[in-house]
Amino acid sequence: MDDRQLKDLMDYLARSSFIEFELERDGFKLRLVKAGGAAQAPAAAVALVPQGAPAPPEPPGGSAPAPPHTPSPGAPPTVLPPEAPLEAITSPMVGTFFRAPNSNADPFVEVGDVVQLGQVICIVEAMKLMNEIEADRSGEIAEIPVANGQPVEFGETLFRLRPLP
Repeated sequence: MDDRQLKDLMDYLARSSFIEFELERDGFKLRLVKAGGAAQAPAAAVALVPQGAPAPPEPPGGSAPAPPHTPSPGAPPTVLPPEAPLEAITSPMVGTFFRAPNSNADPFVEVGDVVQLGQVICIVEAMKLMNEIEADRSGEIAEIPVANGQPVEFGETLFRLRPLP
């Protein structure tokens, strides 16, 4: 990557709603973070290198409630009682939520599955880039409040996890 390409990326990030951009290719790794955005540190990997970083921790005071969603016909979300001690895994970016790597594949996870730290749990597509989102903690998937193919916002809850004892 030359200086001009780097400057173009920096200018684009400054004008966009993105807080962070990360690219890794052939041993070269680039991470750009907007000023004031480091505390949120969203994590995802560009599809060219199927690899990602842990999702950001939940903001202080909990995440904002996700807007109501219309479930896809094949995958209605499962909602647990409010007293269940659940932790949210949120979207690190604005994009489109996908439960599987392609339309013919099985979903990465289902309600009731136990996931491990670093396990890929979904994809958020942003600007034609498929960003693998990884579990930032181990636990059981208790709820998937977002429908497959639905647009998501930064910080929107994608999964609710019941932590492992």
